[in-house]
Amino acid sequence: MTRFTLDDTGTAVDVTVRELIVAGWAGREQAGIDEHIEELRALGVKPPSSTPLFYRVSADLLTQAGRIQVLGNESSGEVEVVLIGTDQGTLVAIGSDHTDREAEAWSVAHSKQVCAKPVSQAAWWLDDVIDHWDQLTLASDALIDGQEQAYQRGGVTGLLHPRDLLARFGLDEPRLAPGVAMLCGTLPVISGHVRPAEALTVSLIDPVRNRRLSHRYEIDTLPVVS
Repeated sequence: MTRFTLDDTGTAVDVTVRELIVAGWAGREQAGIDEHIEELRALGVKPPSSTPLFYRVSADLLTQAGRIQVLGNESSGEVEVVLIGTDQGTLVAIGSDHTDREAEAWSVAHSKQVCAKPVSQAAWWLDDVIDHWDQLTLASDALIDGQEQAYQRGGVTGLLHPRDLLARFGLDEPRLAPGVAMLCGTLPVISGHVRPAEALTVSLIDPVRNRRLSHRYEIDTLPVVS
């Protein structure tokens, strides 16, 4: 059971997430998709067969913990909106598609499966933001070599609108079934290349209602032995 807290009322919403989906290559404009493809091509990742792609990963990878463990030094996170289906409607949270970049070079699907997917405790109802969705912005800040630095910045307009994304997933309405969660795509990094960090803070900002969802998590690196 995962508990989300509504940011405006403090009401708790409990969800048993049974299906977790990572939407990859979910840019709204081809130029943005191409930029992310080139970003990952530099790491040896092959271009996708089509866009977007929907990767299924284990539901128990979703975590609200403030610390995750990864194997080796070749993983990194990226800010993503997370949609969560409940009996009362669809929640919006903020999370990170933490990914093993070394594994990504030979299988994107496998790389998604081997890392936890951090997500915020605070959430909004999708119905409360969908009418001004394109005014929302995404941000991530990475702690690298002990220095906090801006890692990603941009509007959600760089990504498919939830209506379009869920339509491409095969849904007639922008609503996920109860127990289904989806990470909805990311933006290119500011520096032009993906890199690991000691910690990552991800945020979703709503300027219309003057509010923000944030989650920070630290990354513990486990040694690779053979």
